[in-house]
Amino acid sequence: MMTVHFVGICGTAMATLAAMLKDRGFAVRGSDQHVYPPMSDFLAAREIPCQDGFDADHITDDVDLVVIGNAVSRGNPEVEAVLDSKLRYRSLPEMVRETFLWDRRSIVVAGTHGKTTTASLVSWLLADGGREPSFLVGGLAANFGSSYRLGRGREFVIEGDEYDSAFFDKTAKFLKYLPDVAVVGNLEFDHADIYADVEAIKSTVRQFVTLVPRHGLLVLGADSPEALEMQAGAPCRVTTFGLGETAEWRASGVEAAPDGMTFMVEHRGAPVTGVRVPLLGEFNVRNVLAAFAVASEVGLDPKTIAASVARFEGVRRRLEIRGQERGVIVYDDFAHHPTAVRETLAGVRASNPLRRIWALFEPRSATACRRVFQEDFVGAFSQADEVIIGRVYRSTLPVADRLSEIDLVAGIGAAGGRARHLAEVGDIVRTLVDEVREGDLVVVMSNGAFGGIHDRILKALAAPTR
Repeated sequence: MMTVHFVGICGTAMATLAAMLKDRGFAVRGSDQHVYPPMSDFLAAREIPCQDGFDADHITDDVDLVVIGNAVSRGNPEVEAVLDSKLRYRSLPEMVRETFLWDRRSIVVAGTHGKTTTASLVSWLLADGGREPSFLVGGLAANFGSSYRLGRGREFVIEGDEYDSAFFDKTAKFLKYLPDVAVVGNLEFDHADIYADVEAIKSTVRQFVTLVPRHGLLVLGADSPEALEMQAGAPCRVTTFGLGETAEWRASGVEAAPDGMTFMVEHRGAPVTGVRVPLLGEFNVRNVLAAFAVASEVGLDPKTIAASVARFEGVRRRLEIRGQERGVIVYDDFAHHPTAVRETLAGVRASNPLRRIWALFEPRSATACRRVFQEDFVGAFSQADEVIIGRVYRSTLPVADRLSEIDLVAGIGAAGGRARHLAEVGDIVRTLVDEVREGDLVVVMSNGAFGGIHDRILKALAAPTR
């Protein structure tokens, strides 16, 4: 039995891969700095040992291979021990490729927005359609209660992350994933900590597209000009999806309701089938169209696909309802980019045109913390009636480069919106509870825990009125 040690095991992707390897029969263990829930609980439940802190002594003689996370760099004592002993090591995407992908039909979902939802939906359509796929996504797919699955079928669905692979490999993870079917839903400037501009991102995606074999398929979002550029010089068949007239897979007659969206799927101008998806927002209509195109390529018939779409339960933290108290619904959403914020709030507004919408935003991700996106964030909150901007989360950026909460609030106000900055989570909770009324919708936006604000709001709303 091969023993694999993970350096930086508590990252979501690293912990998930560790669990996958254990399911495959490897002996797995790892270490990380500041081990804490939820991933420490995830590992403990799967009986995967996790040592707190990095130490060269963790690299023992019985270790056959080391997986090094992309948050780990030179100077880490375990990395130095691995290099000194010339022990075999790999990045996470290399380990995924070498262990799981060579003998599978790899379906890789890439793009700036919607990757997790689309990859989860494709996985569900194939599983519900009897294909028994494997999958690996960056969120908890509710239909499976998991972020991964090892199935007996030929297809392996994987979220194509554009982040770099490791300190020794600064290329994007998705370049390792051997795409037979590649989805590029949209492209925008993001991850400013890695990419200089949108042209750098497009260059990386072009490399990804060149990896699709001649018999493969490239699925492009027609509503994103930058994604559609990838069609030029593509080495394989290409199909497109979107809401515009030129898309091959197109949605028409879109109708929004508080519990989801209905529309007709068309292919090359001909009606295919009606669809209902229990998700909100036109961005999710596009996600469904992308998944529909992939499932059709795999061989599922339209009626089967539509029936499965109606049973899709979404992804945790993607406009997920966390609870309801006093007639107030609290959502949790991962939105961390101006476009994601804008599209999410537009979707909530379209489905609830008469209800008051609160947007609570914690600038936390490498994108959300940067001043370069500040003006885009001003416009992103236009569909919210009340906006509360929390504190920029532990950013080490210079002040000149860091998003200004005060300036963001001022910009939203100048654009005709209502916004305020409250630095402390407790102040946000108290303000919200004092001012909300029955029927209000509260959309909490952060790619982190936001100080447990969701549960604190619900608990405060449930408390007896003073």
